[in-house]
Amino acid sequence: MNQINNSQHGITLEKMLTDLVEHFGWPELARRIPIQCFEKDPSIKSSLKFLRRTAWARSKVEELDARMRR
Repeated sequence: MNQINNSQHGITLEKMLTDLVEHFGWPELARRIPIQCFEKDPSIKSSLKFLRRTAWARSKVEELDARMRR
């Protein structure tokens, strides 16, 4: 598969989440993607644990990251 046009190629989930938190902040991120790990006592570590186990949530983070990077 050709990754030339994939803006997320080589970007880890941790990097995506860190960039989203820096750009939006936890409150806005929780508003855009309403999951508890963003709403209550959020941290990168706990959020990554959840996102790695939950495909639909990871997909939403990837979609938001792609929109942010455009």
